[in-house]
Amino acid sequence: MAIPRREPVELHAYAMDNLRYIRETIERAGSFTAVPGIGGMVMAFTALAAAWAAESVGGPGSIRWLAVWLGEAVLALAIGILATVRKSRQAGLPVLSGPGRKFAAGFAPAMLAGAALSAALFFEGGAAFLPGMWLLLYGAAVVSGGGASVRVVPLMGFCFMAVGTAALFLPPAWGDAALAVGFGGIHMIFGSIIAVRYGG
Repeated sequence: MAIPRREPVELHAYAMDNLRYIRETIERAGSFTAVPGIGGMVMAFTALAAAWAAESVGGPGSIRWLAVWLGEAVLALAIGILATVRKSRQAGLPVLSGPGRKFAAGFAPAMLAGAALSAALFFEGGAAFLPGMWLLLYGAAVVSGGGASVRVVPLMGFCFMAVGTAALFLPPAWGDAALAVGFGGIHMIFGSIIAVRYGG
């Protein structure tokens, strides 16, 4: 009595498994290149508008001043997410690839710390320190997340940290100017570099 022979596995099945493994390995080891340059430039314009609006409603310590900058933070976050998704789709890469997850994991902790410290400082009379702290922690988030991205991203983060450190020692009246230089100027400069060198 003949023993039934097993059907051989087709060669293309092996090839597809190998290609899938190689692609996933490259994604995990690669750089997160979907940091949006054009999105950063748009965020720069909204930050400059927010600095002008915040200056016109009063300095740090005013609830209207805080509302302007919190609104700008929400708007900038939305712009950043939409621009990242758009750039990822254009490149044919999933946003939450290996490097994308690493970027988010590095970026989020400093931002969450900034939210908690903002509430504490504002309600305990330390609002004058908010501009420097925001720039410093945003820069730390960009440096940390940027470790999974292209080289220019951590450099941008260090620039934010430098401006934030300087802002901590400036008179409180200069807070909006520091925020304009950081969130406006640095985003504009590095956004244009990223857009030209890394596509959008």
